[in-house]
Amino acid sequence: MAQLSIGDAIKEFLNKSRIKGGIQALQIEDIWEDIMGKTIARYTDKLQIIGDKLIITTSVGPLKNELIYQKEKIKQRVNEALQQKVVNEVIIQ
Repeated sequence: MAQLSIGDAIKEFLNKSRIKGGIQALQIEDIWEDIMGKTIARYTDKLQIIGDKLIITTSVGPLKNELIYQKEKIKQRVNEALQQKVVNEVIIQ
């Protein structure tokens, strides 16, 4: 039986766990202001990860339009910030 460090064991557990998306969403929330700026962060209501989709919820119409145009940039910035490919699609609600 191979021995794992505690960090590796936790990563392996999270990769197999159903709470992985929730933890990744929390990580993104922590860095969201740094990635997108204060104004966008202030008016973002909710961030969720479901599978490989990042779901961004906002009730501000002009912000929705702006985020729709920035989907690729958002995906790239989030993946760079997390240092792994977590997001393949961005959905704006």
